[in-house]
Amino acid sequence: MADDLLSLREAAARTGLSASHLRLLVRTGRVEGQRIGSYWVTTEAAVRAYLADERLRKKDPYKRRRSG
Repeated sequence: MADDLLSLREAAARTGLSASHLRLLVRTGRVEGQRIGSYWVTTEAAVRAYLADERLRKKDPYKRRRSG
């Protein structure tokens, strides 16, 4: 993955997703990426793989169990 690392801002600009949403996806493991110092990085291929996988996109990372 080290060959073509992009900051999440760069990846967002190339793919149309927001940087904050990409950060959430990387932190939850839905998109391959890593934190280097204070920066999150990924590859364009990892984001494209997420966008191509309908099963991953259908999972709502914001969904919380609600009682009642």
